[in-house]
Amino acid sequence: MDHHWTVIGYNIMALTSIVGAFWLLWKCRLTYSKIALAVLAFGLAGLSFVGAFLSPTDPFGKLQLLAWAVFVHLPLFLLGGAYLLFRRNTQTAFVSVFLAIGLVAVGFYSFLVEPWRLEITRLTIISPKLATPVRVALIADIQTEAPGAYEERALRMVQEEKPDLILFLGDYIQVKGRDRYTEACKAFNKMLHEVNLQAPLGVHAVRGNVDRSNIRQVYFDGLSVSTYERTRTVDLGPLALTGLSFEDSLNKRFVLVPQGKFHIVFGHHPNYSLGLVDANLLLAGHTHGGQVRLPFVGPILTLSRVPRSWTGGLTVLEPGKALIVSRGIGMERVNAPQMRFLCRPEIVIVDLTPGQ
Repeated sequence: MDHHWTVIGYNIMALTSIVGAFWLLWKCRLTYSKIALAVLAFGLAGLSFVGAFLSPTDPFGKLQLLAWAVFVHLPLFLLGGAYLLFRRNTQTAFVSVFLAIGLVAVGFYSFLVEPWRLEITRLTIISPKLATPVRVALIADIQTEAPGAYEERALRMVQEEKPDLILFLGDYIQVKGRDRYTEACKAFNKMLHEVNLQAPLGVHAVRGNVDRSNIRQVYFDGLSVSTYERTRTVDLGPLALTGLSFEDSLNKRFVLVPQGKFHIVFGHHPNYSLGLVDANLLLAGHTHGGQVRLPFVGPILTLSRVPRSWTGGLTVLEPGKALIVSRGIGMERVNAPQMRFLCRPEIVIVDLTPGQ
């Protein structure tokens, strides 16, 4: 079944259940006590969760259905409960209204505000292996269905930072359907030509898990961008740079020999950082920082084997060796809930500085 129809069917089921339950309470003249409504709430919540997990869709699609339950169905239930309780238990009614407004506000912010609150994260790495300062810009997980003003703004923000080295960490276009994919790729390529990203040490790109092979032809045709379909190391003068194939970035037993100078390794997936990688700076994307983070809990889902604390920001793995995982610019698309919460999209600027 097409996911679009799955979402429609799920919402009809959930809304019918809510309306039916309140109609039954009203018709049967039941006591609208807190206990009765609590039992009803748990019953409807159970029905919504079971319906989401049993739906004929992929795991991301199931998460989207749960988002409908949390940010639409539950607020409606709370408002209905507040209406029934208003005369019998005013305090509980007001609490229900407050919770409903809170959930709607969180949903509004998560779906319509935070995904576009792009920020620049600045980090500094000091190393005696460096003779001159080098500024590195990380562009991770653009992951858009239709390249437009937001993505162009992100690219221009990178250029305004005047980086010495620009690294694309994979996942550029994610959209269903061959025709839509082809159209989005052409728009992305046109945008790159118009922005004309440039850096003294070059622009380099690896492939992500949502990308098809031959990213040079698909995304970077006609551009001065070095792509890495296979793992290889290049000497850029002040530093050595290794770009990983997607398969190698996913390999938690990956082995990489040391270089004689400051060594940067970049790949899409952070799993490779669990291997024997003898380098000074390891870079990755893929996790989106979790995309949804809860207070005191952190990221709910990272789709990675690395520790959860590694999936966003800077982690010092050992003296002289650090991992940076970008939260990315875009979001998971297609069937996934397109939201961010406490996990703003970012461009990462890393200033490599000589020193002890």
